[in-house]
Amino acid sequence: MSSVLDMVNDALAQELINMTDEDRRLQSGALSDDFTAQLAHRRVIVRNGDRLAEIIDDHGWPTAELVGQEAARRAWLVAQHADRQLHLQRRALTLMTEAVHAGKGDNTQLAMLHDRMLVNEGRPQIYGTQIAGIVNGAPVPWPCEDPEQMDQRRTEVGLEPFAVHVAKHAQA
Repeated sequence: MSSVLDMVNDALAQELINMTDEDRRLQSGALSDDFTAQLAHRRVIVRNGDRLAEIIDDHGWPTAELVGQEAARRAWLVAQHADRQLHLQRRALTLMTEAVHAGKGDNTQLAMLHDRMLVNEGRPQIYGTQIAGIVNGAPVPWPCEDPEQMDQRRTEVGLEPFAVHVAKHAQA
């Protein structure tokens, strides 16, 4: 009888890790005033999004069972960064929701992708995971639906209260 570990697609896992390594390597340039660096990062993000769509077509959502825990996290990261490919974010959200309901996905990642997609659509987020900017040294979230209940929703999906999250990043 084979174990779950025997079923991991190592080649696909490594591809997902390599894709996000390149994204990370170019990310600082994307945040600079260097338009060439910004375009290089944008090209990588779009290429990664296109490749993730192909992976989904061929394999479904890359769960930890398919690619291992780290590569599954990296698949989410590709979807998270696909801001100019809302169709992919919507598709990933649907597939990740199914995976979470089947006990094969990460609820916090799902919450972050849901917020990211909502913000990209110009709608209020739910969990306060997407930051609009920094005011007086503190992160300020994009508008959030029913902000008084945000921390309760965060707790329900395994995220720490917003004030705790902000305090951790203010120390860093």
